[in-house]
Amino acid sequence: MEIFKELENHLMQNPDFVSDTNELKKWIVMDKAYDCDESLILSLLENKVLKQHFFKKIGESLVFDQKKFMLFLEQKNYLNDSFTKYKNKIGLNIGGKYLNQRNEVALVWPFKDCILEGGQSKDDQKKNEILFNEILAQDEIYQLLEPKVITAGKRISSEGETDLVSFNRNSEGNITDNLLIKGNNLLALYTLLEQFKGQVKLIYIDPPYNTGNDSFGYNDRFNHASWLTFMKNRLEVAKQFLREDGVIFVSCDDNEFAYLKILMDDIFKRENFLNDIIWNSTKSVTNTALVSVSHTHNLVYFKNLPYFTKNRNEFRLKETGEGFSNPDFDPRGPWKADPFQVGGWRPKQQYEIINPHTGVIYRPNDGNSWKNEKKVFDELVKENRIVFGTNGDSGPYRKRFLTEALQSGKVAKTLWDDVGTTTSGTRHHLDLFSKIIFKNPKPETFLQRILELSTKENDIVLDFFLGSGTTVAVAHKMKRQYIGVEQMDYIDTVCKERLKKVINGEKGGISKSVDWKGGSSFVYFELKKYNQGFMEQIESARDTVTLLDIWESMKAHSFLNYNVDLKKQEETIEDFKGLALNEQKQVLCSLLDKNQLYVNLSSLDDSDYHCSESERQITLDFYKKEDR
Repeated sequence: MEIFKELENHLMQNPDFVSDTNELKKWIVMDKAYDCDESLILSLLENKVLKQHFFKKIGESLVFDQKKFMLFLEQKNYLNDSFTKYKNKIGLNIGGKYLNQRNEVALVWPFKDCILEGGQSKDDQKKNEILFNEILAQDEIYQLLEPKVITAGKRISSEGETDLVSFNRNSEGNITDNLLIKGNNLLALYTLLEQFKGQVKLIYIDPPYNTGNDSFGYNDRFNHASWLTFMKNRLEVAKQFLREDGVIFVSCDDNEFAYLKILMDDIFKRENFLNDIIWNSTKSVTNTALVSVSHTHNLVYFKNLPYFTKNRNEFRLKETGEGFSNPDFDPRGPWKADPFQVGGWRPKQQYEIINPHTGVIYRPNDGNSWKNEKKVFDELVKENRIVFGTNGDSGPYRKRFLTEALQSGKVAKTLWDDVGTTTSGTRHHLDLFSKIIFKNPKPETFLQRILELSTKENDIVLDFFLGSGTTVAVAHKMKRQYIGVEQMDYIDTVCKERLKKVINGEKGGISKSVDWKGGSSFVYFELKKYNQGFMEQIESARDTVTLLDIWESMKAHSFLNYNVDLKKQEETIEDFKGLALNEQKQVLCSLLDKNQLYVNLSSLDDSDYHCSESERQITLDFYKKEDR
């Protein structure tokens, strides 16, 4: 125990390792040890006792014994904060073993989000432990990801809201309604999967960037590895929604870009990667920064890249006619001069071209080739499709007529600096709601570019990090079918209200450019909560008295973890009261069975879940199941 006291006293000198309740942030230290953080190692070396205990000499060098240090931290007798001690006391430390000492499958649960616990609200940053692990066997994971019962269904049009009776379907039985869904996005995806597998043309998501600076309802300062796990869970199931000609766009910034690229290479396959599209997201300059960030990454993957190499005109922007003219009065109409030189060395496209006006001989630059072989070039000359610059005194160019361009569309570039900025997105929010909803909202013109590139009317667009609802608002105006998923309460006050304004003919954003007049409808519904309701009550509680009332209700009405010892919980209630408020919340959340956050479809007729007749009927209709 002496070495424990020495280590604890030493680490407590670093304010970054101390919580607001003056306890050691054990898992912060473990995270730094895992990363072999230089500041931690130098600090340990300053202490002779710790230096002798956690470093070993190899040759002339001292080497940090990371394994020994990590095992030391993990021992339940060492560096226990009050929360961990309390969990041990009431028996939640299963078999006395930590996560990595057991063989069960591990899922990490949330306060808000159902996969990661901790780190999802600004208050959570002060917690002693960033991640709180719970153990699930494989069959319990299947139960967790079962389709859910749906509730609170409404059909919303310009005529108002009506109770949802049934879903509209096409001749093939597929749902044709626009959908706005409130619930955990991972569980919502598994709920939607059977109905929309292989039907979605475009997925666009703008997930938390893992910066700690995001202003919306999530705190996105996740542990790095946990953030990747969080994304992996969702991207793996999302892939199943895409059609064979489907596309996914994922926005991110420099914090996780490189790691997300590798993750998506694994899930969507590296050969299906198209580009990283850089969006010039802000024109302002941060004078206090070393380098002022002005861009956002957008990783683009196809479900099946070979399809698009054969059908490249399907991934094109609409040609506007800008830059076309007819200086030589060509009867075929306006044209634009395209370079006749292309990258890559092709032996049959290496020949001399003589400018007939100047006699100058041209050859392709090193490593390049002419666009066509010689016989094709000669035909183009006869057809008056080769020009030598505006004044006839330069190398060869090829005419591309506006009629051809309108038919084939315009190739997009990887740098987008012409689709608005976050400032224009903010102005639109102010027009819609008279206040700023999000700090850096995407403008509608940015989503319009993505939808124009990758979709046609009536194609299905999916966004399961919906935020302020820009994706679905743009999809509605562009006559695409859409599915939007958001767990946070602002889906009611922002997303739903924004779509109502769109239906009623809202004139901001892209409305003018697409001649939007209003109309159509959407369906709103929620995943039916069970333990999730208690989770939200716990999170919103402001004092211990409220939490104790919630605990009484939990005992009577919730589904508790199978390993909860109610007797011990009651016997140690005074210890519970002695914990900090956030720790009390953590304890109560850990007592809940996370498999029962929402009501599974298989429990639709179970009286314990109190499903109403209207919930039964609309759920059965959604899943195309006969009444039982």
